[in-house]
Amino acid sequence: MLSTFLLAGCGFHPLYGGMNGRMQATLSQIYVEPVSDKIGYELRNRMIDLLDGQGSAQGAAYRLKLSLTQTSQGIALQSGGNTSSITRYNDTLKVTYTLTDMSGKLITSGIETGLSAYNVLPSGPGLYPNANYGTLAAQQDADQRAAEDIAERIRLDLNVYFVRR
Repeated sequence: MLSTFLLAGCGFHPLYGGMNGRMQATLSQIYVEPVSDKIGYELRNRMIDLLDGQGSAQGAAYRLKLSLTQTSQGIALQSGGNTSSITRYNDTLKVTYTLTDMSGKLITSGIETGLSAYNVLPSGPGLYPNANYGTLAAQQDADQRAAEDIAERIRLDLNVYFVRR
């Protein structure tokens, strides 16, 4: 109890300790522009959910633009006989965001990067008949988790910006 009064006395207030009404109202005025491709769609929807936005530009005070680049890199290799195959991938998702007001004036910007990994199921005669589907599902799940993590970090960045402003 004493620590609460001491922290309050020095001006400390938790960022999320209360997604207070004023911050919530500010974040909900951000319109998130549509992003191409499936992972961009997932990222945009997660951002709208986190910001408690409406998904339309009507009545918004700010515009958030997200640009994605995704790279995939094989990190584990399995050799067998005369063949070798990649058994694990790392996908890197890099998101550049720009927050402007509705007139186009830059408010803040940043870059967030997320890493996701997934295993490649062995496929071939006598192995798993749905291995390709399983690998695709694992990749999509890993990429979705990376997008959700990035969306949370972008919201945190925006929260910090509006608190400091």
